[in-house]
Amino acid sequence: MNILKKIGCGILSFLFAINAAAQNVEVALSATIDLPIDIPANKGKLQIHEIIIKGNKKTKGYIILREIQFKAGDSISISALNKSFQLARQQIYNTTLFHEVAIELVMISAFQINIIVTVKERWYIFPAPQFQPVDRSLNEWLVKYKGDLSRVNYGAKFEHNNFSGRKDPLQIYLLNGYTKNLSFSYLQPYSNNALNQGFGIGGGFSENREVAYKTSSDNKILFYTKNNFVKKNAFGNVSFRLQKGILNRHLFNLSYSRITISDSILSSLFNPNYFNTNSNTSGLIDFNYTYQYTNVNNAAYALKGVTSYVTVSKRGVGFTGGTNRFYVEATYNKFWAYAHNWYTSLQVMGNIKLPFEQPYVNQKAIGYGNSNLRGLEYYVIDGVAFGILKSTLKKKLLSVKIPMPFTSSIIPSLPFSIFAKTYADIGYCYNKKKYDTNLNNRFLYTGGFGIDILTLYDICLKIEYSFNQLGQHSLFFETR
Repeated sequence: MNILKKIGCGILSFLFAINAAAQNVEVALSATIDLPIDIPANKGKLQIHEIIIKGNKKTKGYIILREIQFKAGDSISISALNKSFQLARQQIYNTTLFHEVAIELVMISAFQINIIVTVKERWYIFPAPQFQPVDRSLNEWLVKYKGDLSRVNYGAKFEHNNFSGRKDPLQIYLLNGYTKNLSFSYLQPYSNNALNQGFGIGGGFSENREVAYKTSSDNKILFYTKNNFVKKNAFGNVSFRLQKGILNRHLFNLSYSRITISDSILSSLFNPNYFNTNSNTSGLIDFNYTYQYTNVNNAAYALKGVTSYVTVSKRGVGFTGGTNRFYVEATYNKFWAYAHNWYTSLQVMGNIKLPFEQPYVNQKAIGYGNSNLRGLEYYVIDGVAFGILKSTLKKKLLSVKIPMPFTSSIIPSLPFSIFAKTYADIGYCYNKKKYDTNLNNRFLYTGGFGIDILTLYDICLKIEYSFNQLGQHSLFFETR
């Protein structure tokens, strides 16, 4: 364990050293622009006569124009031209509506230009059959449950990522099998003429044959399982979105869930603290506010830039007892790009819940969603406060485009980028002593190495070999 700790600390030190030595190195998103006229870059300005959009068949042109920080009639200094074009290209690509984005400049007079934005749209409609394990990860399903086919959901999923051409996703789920899920969601991010307000709506019903009722002393989820359904959940939500600029957005969400579980779960044999009440039914009212900031070269797989968010959430109408909860969660991600295809990143996240006396249903912390430590994938750590720092050093090994064996205007080629990486993570999760487990209230550290394979539609396959402070090591797979 001492060797692992030294390795982890060494990797962190190495990352910080590289950042300190090379933080001023920049990698351009696209080639620089060669002007067809001879104007001193430090003196000249060019006026934008018109911005022309090409290649958009489904997406409304004004949705693309909204992502560009300049407009017709503006003047741009020549010294800032490349940076402005790179930012505009980045923002349009980060809508996730397009495979490719190109921006060109056309001179129409000595000091006046047209800007041509050419896009290649993605395929937006995905009516697809579903075959999905119910476990937290593919690794858990394959290793812990030996690929048990009874632990699979099947059915259909319809997804349209650009329903009306205004970047408005519609999703419909019709799933059966180990669990049932009938649900829908629709988001209209730009519902007003100014394109700075939007709304969302969703709802559905689900049934489960197993319920995670407790976390064991060695940080494994314990399930209450029956052949019949032991958990029912009816839910709905409405949301409001405000985005006056390009990089910042504010999200407000109000949701309600009515959860009913088997009476047996509340017995002393399982977990009477599941809801912190004597009833097996609980109505959960949640209000969330989230502030997001995104300024990266690729929102799905960032290599340069900054992202961050802060969420403030209130569950219930009271302040103590039952499922009442107030929490604040924040994440900050910084990505650095260097010469010769080297990259580093740091991710810092934390969460605190009040009051510290929380029912089991409110105690999810490390091991859920993106709040994990690489190397502790098989464990969950409940708590009312946690902090995580994740560091990564990576090198792009290969970037190719493989032509398709058939002619397609939608997918002319299949892109692949392969990155080799090494990483080290540290964390801490606090919980009250009566809920203490092996990994609570102690310093956590992990490390490892692996490869990322990035392909079409920002699909990423992660293959990682990780170590943890328990002296364990294993190979992990993840797709996003």
